[in-house]
Amino acid sequence: MIYDVIVVGGGIAGLMAAIEARSRNNKVAIMTKGNLFKSNSSMASGGINAVLDKHNNSEIAKHINDTLKGSYGLGEKEAISYMCKRAPHIIKKLSDYGVLFDKDEEGNIAQRSFGGGSSKRTCYVGDKTGSAIVQALIKKAKSVGVTFLVNNFVLNLTTLKGRISGLVTLRRFDSSVVVYPAKAVVLAGGGYAGIFRGFSTNAPDYSGDMYAIALRAGLALQDMEFVQFHPTGFVKTSYLVSEAARGEGGYLVNSDGERFVDELETRDVVSRAIAKQISEGQEVFIDLRHLTKEHIESKLPSLYKSAYLQAGIDICKELLPIKPVAHYSMGGIATKKMVQTKIKGVFVCGECANSGVHGANRLGGNSLLEGAVFGELAGEEARKFTRKKQFLPIDYNRITKDIQLVDKIFDSETTKNFNAMRVSMGKMMFEKVGIDRTEQSLTEAFSYLTYLRSEVYSLHCVNKERTNNVELVAILELRNALEVAEAVVLAAQKRKESRGSHHRDDYKLTDKEMAKPISVTEFRPNFFRVNFKDNGLLNGVREYILQR
Repeated sequence: MIYDVIVVGGGIAGLMAAIEARSRNNKVAIMTKGNLFKSNSSMASGGINAVLDKHNNSEIAKHINDTLKGSYGLGEKEAISYMCKRAPHIIKKLSDYGVLFDKDEEGNIAQRSFGGGSSKRTCYVGDKTGSAIVQALIKKAKSVGVTFLVNNFVLNLTTLKGRISGLVTLRRFDSSVVVYPAKAVVLAGGGYAGIFRGFSTNAPDYSGDMYAIALRAGLALQDMEFVQFHPTGFVKTSYLVSEAARGEGGYLVNSDGERFVDELETRDVVSRAIAKQISEGQEVFIDLRHLTKEHIESKLPSLYKSAYLQAGIDICKELLPIKPVAHYSMGGIATKKMVQTKIKGVFVCGECANSGVHGANRLGGNSLLEGAVFGELAGEEARKFTRKKQFLPIDYNRITKDIQLVDKIFDSETTKNFNAMRVSMGKMMFEKVGIDRTEQSLTEAFSYLTYLRSEVYSLHCVNKERTNNVELVAILELRNALEVAEAVVLAAQKRKESRGSHHRDDYKLTDKEMAKPISVTEFRPNFFRVNFKDNGLLNGVREYILQR
């Protein structure tokens, strides 16, 4: 139970980090909250962006410029350049690991168009790209000797004098609080779009745990107001209709059969256009009827099956109703040098990190690339950090608090329904902090979150059995989700402009003076501090404190 490097998260970023961190002289483990094969990465279907020829400087420059443009002035060019230049190497490495990308007629890796891209640069495996990459990486990680610690819910980090000493986790099998000493920790546990429960492509357990853990450890979060709403989700189930459907030629039409937006515009533009149609009483559909059945079955097999099974629709012959749904978190844990944090030995990558490549809006196909590129880098940095380092002592006074928290949740009774609270919060977040926001809606959202915070501390397990108790984890997830939701609302209140995925009806224009990240830090139990930051440095004294 002692590892040199522990990676939290089993998606593409976490798997890449673990593979790179492993060497003959160290022990590396991947820790996941649940099933190893369950991650947002494995659900990502459209593809991964890359210029395949590393010597094609003009196309790489286009990829950099498209990503910068899509970030609406908040992307960091150094990080974006690193990601785009590293992309050809990443695709080759993934191919070597066993990812069978689709090929064109000449036997080369095929590439499709994606929103916001000026060239065809999205590599894919049908419409199950993420799943194919994850499966290949799991096999590779096992082959190099990475240990998998599944069904462990991370509670907190333990540190000593500004350096990581280990992880405090809840072992779900028996609800025991367990400590894992480590020389380095990589946080790669996914995003927070799941806080929009019922209106999100994310599974319900994507509750922003990494962000809440980071806040409690004294790390800052940046760009939390930027939540990407994917334009196309199933109306009833929020199942993701991959951007691949539009990349392969699908149309977006309203009830009158009219195409009302360029389908390959950036996701924020398309989502707002669809939301506007719906607000005006129109239904919106994706139309694939002009494509041949052979083309759909070849390029969009998962969508073809899911549409029939979940919606009873044959997309070869019928229109598929869609709606925008919360999908991806641009905001994340603040970094320096792309993957490092201010806690020595703690590295972050993937969706939970603010590596600086997305800014106010992410281009489709860049998320899997970001995960792979910065997962690789975080793993390398973690491996280097652990050389000649000793394990640090664990502060067991901190562990006692977590044990007492778990015991308290078990020991008392409750009459409240935590699932209803989570669903209610998701609906409120979509309505008040969704595609369109105002000062009034954000104030109402914060007031409601304050109410839920007052209620969540009275939640206890009805079932007192400690073996695989799903209620306990759900209550802990709700606590984390509320913490993260408050950070989103506070950052959205502070950004008094419209930029990328953050659209305010009361501040419709983009303000050049606000082209800088907003940082949220929880610095004592009952307060949040929100600052503007420029390149990680405080910019003036423009801050405020809100009591919960």
